[in-house]
Amino acid sequence: MSDDVPQSAPPAAPPVNPNEPALAVAEPPELASYPVQLHIQRQEEYSRFMPLIKWLLAIPHYIALFFLGIAAIVVVFISFFAVLITGKYPQGMFNFVVGVNRWAYRVMAYTMLMRDGYPPFTLAPDPSYGVEFDIEHPETVNRWRPLVHWLLIIPYAIIASLIISISQIAVLFAFFTILFTKKFPAGLFNFVHVGLNWNARSQAYQNWMVTKYPPFIWG
Repeated sequence: MSDDVPQSAPPAAPPVNPNEPALAVAEPPELASYPVQLHIQRQEEYSRFMPLIKWLLAIPHYIALFFLGIAAIVVVFISFFAVLITGKYPQGMFNFVVGVNRWAYRVMAYTMLMRDGYPPFTLAPDPSYGVEFDIEHPETVNRWRPLVHWLLIIPYAIIASLIISISQIAVLFAFFTILFTKKFPAGLFNFVHVGLNWNARSQAYQNWMVTKYPPFIWG
């Protein structure tokens, strides 16, 4: 005899909100654990006319980074002998070079239209800006590394240079999409982000700030 009690239907799946952003794709473990980390937050909407003047507004940063860059080159040169003799990258020197790179990547994110807010004039982290950059300080560095890292990085650096060059074309397309729609398309944004990440890993390894070779992984 059939049961007269109606069976309850399974709960309906919640409706999909087309305006809700998709979940971010998990970063490959090799990249998530790599000692060089650069994260840039994409804005939902951008100022329509800021791309026209960002290159001009960034001039004070270019001047500051010119002198900071010279100082960083001197510090890297001194660190060459420090690592060669002691097998350690002095923490103070390391932090200064990381700080200069952190400042530079904020400015690059700004001029490459990825962020609208004006970059802060500081070497220190500033999570409120939406650009985070850091390199994990190695406890020890093999003394031979400064002698050969410039040579070992060549294959990776070639690919990184190609990606960052194509990224410049992606920024050109983004210029027009922001101008007309106030949007930096996610696909273009991610491509530029990958280019900056590869560039950051390449430079860090070249300057013996990391001992792990950068992975040939898109991301």
